[in-house]
Amino acid sequence: MAEGVYNVLFLCTGNSARSILAERLIERWGGGRFRGFSAGSHPKGEVHPLAIEILRRNNYLTDGLRSKDWAEFAEPGAPEMDFVFTVCDRAAAEVCPVWPGQPMTAHWGVADPAAVVGDEVNRMMAFRRAFAELQNRISIFVNLPFGSLDRLKLQKRLDEIGQIQLEDHPTDAPAAV
Repeated sequence: MAEGVYNVLFLCTGNSARSILAERLIERWGGGRFRGFSAGSHPKGEVHPLAIEILRRNNYLTDGLRSKDWAEFAEPGAPEMDFVFTVCDRAAAEVCPVWPGQPMTAHWGVADPAAVVGDEVNRMMAFRRAFAELQNRISIFVNLPFGSLDRLKLQKRLDEIGQIQLEDHPTDAPAAV
């Protein structure tokens, strides 16, 4: 695969938490080589407040984040994606739009932190774990040798990254609480 700036779309059902976190994470960890986008099959219409909070606590910009429908990225004039990753099991099971440009796809399922009930500490811990798990996978992804991998080998690596658990390969930069 040719080196360059890659567009990466993260999909989730509600586009309020996991995909939003991944959108910002890839932009930081990608060092200008990746542009992050996120969308949902049934967007909530707003970004979860704890997603905003965990991003702010880790010094990420939150301006411009919004919950949006994945159809925006299948329309004419939308940015052409190089990669599309589902980060929730429900979105992975749904019929996705046809993405222009035939991007590479993989499923990187992460437990839904927005589904956790309980006090604020337990809910924030769920967001922290989702953030760390996505950060771990994205840091591995952006460091792949894209120039030396053909599509078949790259697809294998993308699928393997989706199977990595946080305990298997902890990132060097822990998320702030």
